[in-house]
Amino acid sequence: IAKHPEIKALMKPDNNLIWVVVLMVLAQLVAFYLVKDLDWKWVIFWAYVFGSCISHSMTLAIHEISHNSAFGNNKAMWNRWFGIFANFPLGVPYSVSFKRYHMDHHRYLGGDGIDVDIPTNFEGWFFCTRFRKFTWIVLQPLFYAIRPLCINPKPITRLEVINLLAQLSFDVVIYYLWGVKSVCYMLAGSVLGLGLHPISGHFIAEHYMFLKGHETYSYYGPLNLLTFNVGYHNEHHDFPNIPGKSLPLVKKIAAEYYDNLPQYNSWIKVLYDFVMDDTISPYSRMKRQLKGEVKQD
Repeated sequence: IAKHPEIKALMKPDNNLIWVVVLMVLAQLVAFYLVKDLDWKWVIFWAYVFGSCISHSMTLAIHEISHNSAFGNNKAMWNRWFGIFANFPLGVPYSVSFKRYHMDHHRYLGGDGIDVDIPTNFEGWFFCTRFRKFTWIVLQPLFYAIRPLCINPKPITRLEVINLLAQLSFDVVIYYLWGVKSVCYMLAGSVLGLGLHPISGHFIAEHYMFLKGHETYSYYGPLNLLTFNVGYHNEHHDFPNIPGKSLPLVKKIAAEYYDNLPQYNSWIKVLYDFVMDDTISPYSRMKRQLKGEVKQD
């Protein structure tokens, strides 16, 4: 900031995010209608080819919303309600809980017992062979769902209850209107999109230490177009209050800080290397013992 004060001008909400999210929700509603009478093989096919991309992209839209990028910090609750709306096509309640835990990830990156992005000791111990690491990638949605309950369970809030009830109501309406195939397409898209999928490479690319001493990495490949530039991850952790749309400008403005850092151009290669490199496992994360007062959402 001292060297590049113009970066401060990028610290403002991205109103285009609102319209992109609305269009994504509408696209999935159209897809729910179109798959309702298909054979089951085509329901699963389209869930992986199309639905999974929308679902994973929507989780990253929710990531943006968790940073108040849609309406700004002065309208924090608008962002929470909008996150619940963006959650609908995923089929399972996610938005409110994600926001609570994700803020911990930014404040206490790698904090033992706080940052639930860190795999458990069991994950590191068991998923250590190539086949088991491949299985771990497939099951990533399961581990991301249960890990917070094991590492850092939090009291349920009113907003989380609202998120749950709103999501169940949406699911029931979809089932009533278009039947079980539409519901299965919705849920399968979320599970498949967050598991063995090219976009899922970002889970590993962001913080797994392929190079010792480097715990955060950026990705500058084309899938950033579908993921709200979450690949610009060093930039994001430096400036979490700058929307993903503007992170390429951060890199351009402060190129001397980012250009020489280790970086990726393929998330598929990240997944392949994670499985095939016997020196990398879920243990390959920086873990810190936190000192002093810890404040959580």
